[in-house]
Amino acid sequence: MYNKTKLKNGLRIITVPDRNTQAITVLVLAKVGSKYEKKEINGISHFLEHMLFKGTKKRPTALSIAETLDMVGGSYNAFTSEEYTGYFAKVEKSRFDLALDWVSDIYLNSFLPEKELKKEKRVIIEEINMYLDNPMIYVQNLWKKLLYGDQPAGWDVAGTKKAVKEMSRKKLLDYRKSFYTSQNTLICVSGNFNEKEAIKKVKQSFSKIKKGRAVKKVAVIEKQSVPKRLIYFKKTDQTHLCLGVRAYNAFHPQKYALQILANILGGMMSSRLFVEIREKLGLAYYVSAQLDIDPDTGSLIIIAGIDNKKADKAIIAILKEFKKISEKKVSSIELKKAKDFIKGKMALSLETSDALASFYSGQQLLTGEILTTKEIFKEIDKVSEEDILSVTKDIFKPENLNLALIGPFKEKKQKERFDNLLKEF
Repeated sequence: MYNKTKLKNGLRIITVPDRNTQAITVLVLAKVGSKYEKKEINGISHFLEHMLFKGTKKRPTALSIAETLDMVGGSYNAFTSEEYTGYFAKVEKSRFDLALDWVSDIYLNSFLPEKELKKEKRVIIEEINMYLDNPMIYVQNLWKKLLYGDQPAGWDVAGTKKAVKEMSRKKLLDYRKSFYTSQNTLICVSGNFNEKEAIKKVKQSFSKIKKGRAVKKVAVIEKQSVPKRLIYFKKTDQTHLCLGVRAYNAFHPQKYALQILANILGGMMSSRLFVEIREKLGLAYYVSAQLDIDPDTGSLIIIAGIDNKKADKAIIAILKEFKKISEKKVSSIELKKAKDFIKGKMALSLETSDALASFYSGQQLLTGEILTTKEIFKEIDKVSEEDILSVTKDIFKPENLNLALIGPFKEKKQKERFDNLLKEF
């Protein structure tokens, strides 16, 4: 299914061969994201990701970088999260050398030109504005802020406008020097390729990577003794909310039970909350449950968009489902449905080379180990009705509740109303 190779300089390579595809993906991950940042440079991981597309000696402009893979119909992009930053290229299998050269070139050789820095500041500020104008997305940023406050885990990945405006080339160069090192980098090649040749070529392409140790992030402080609420005032036609609880991190033994619980609550169209909130009560177009599981933090969140006048009713209905599932065991039929849904979705989602690259490299980078789908399915099958009940009793407590919402709520009475709903749980 996969193989791991570790070079003398600490660089890690994961190969995932698949002869049943015509594609190949090269993914490079740096173990650094917003959780590794300091307040004055919040957003620098994301800013650096943008700047790596602005020019190298071999490809001196953003246009030449883009055209390299556009000319062969390749897919390419980059992304930044709280935990890592990634760069990838996906091409037809005969273009492997080109994809590897492209990814290694931008990762190792980008100039970070000063003139592009000034322009990119405006671009990123517009990206931040875009999120602010999209309450369905921005409410999830508020959720992190509500849970973790003024520490890296609670900051926006894109950073603040102030920090973006004050970003300098020196800051970016110093940051890259600290984090884009051999021991902090993982490369995954997935798709149709010769494994021995691929490892040799990756080793050659990244031979000049700076040696350096992996850098640790600051510990996340989690402290909560009462229900918490955060309201972002905005004149909207719909209230967008995140309602949920602190839960388990990626190393917790009950993380699979938590995953199944989230699915039962709001992971599919026949889930409890979808049926109750949308089908029976007609309160929302979208309502779902999602998990946020990192190596050091975790939460279970219900996200929904509700008529402003019906926000109270929706919150009450969600809390009712929390209480209901924590008082009575789920049926064996409902449990089996959730397990089969998760396994089926996972199997279907891993049909492509880029999905496989993310699946294997993400596990390795975040937890230090890799489980195959077969091994994960085995863990899922172990979860019992008693496990689900145990998890619900552990996480669904009044002092564990959090509510973040965006809507036209400004008056003190309106805010107190939401506080009272949480306290009544």
